[in-house]
Amino acid sequence: MPNAFDPYREALVVEARTVWPGDYDDWSATDRERVEAALHATPQEASELDYCRVHSGFARVVTVTADDLARLGAG
Repeated sequence: MPNAFDPYREALVVEARTVWPGDYDDWSATDRERVEAALHATPQEASELDYCRVHSGFARVVTVTADDLARLGAG
């Protein structure tokens, strides 16, 4: 189960990762980059957010969902 937004871990984020389900394999790199930037700019609004411990802090992992794309007007 994904974690909720956590201000403490967010302050220690040193890496941002985005997981794209196979449904979006046909999206261009430009479109993916635009969506990724928007999702990571407001991680507290992401539908599926997780934090993974890495050596120097945390990696924020956002899994793209249809709800996120609808919210961003990118679906």
